[in-house]
Amino acid sequence: MTERTTVRLPDELLNRARRKAAAEGRTLTSLMEEGLRWVVCENRQADNASPRLPRVSAATGGTMPGVDLSDTAELQEAEDLDYLRRSRRRQ
Repeated sequence: MTERTTVRLPDELLNRARRKAAAEGRTLTSLMEEGLRWVVCENRQADNASPRLPRVSAATGGTMPGVDLSDTAELQEAEDLDYLRRSRRRQ
């Protein structure tokens, strides 16, 4: 049985949902129904798994030889030297 109900949503969210439904060629009702089904699903894998963070870089191998990340003074000095080199190239 299908039931009607009233839902109060922020204007921006409702407008975005309408645009998304239109872009996908579906009704706003079907979009909301899919979202609610996903939220109330008891077997969602996301509930059991830890959140996945996006990869920052595809590079491997760690830091360059001689770089000690615990020595902040050395890191600052290396950054300053790099800045000087780059600014000299611009002149």
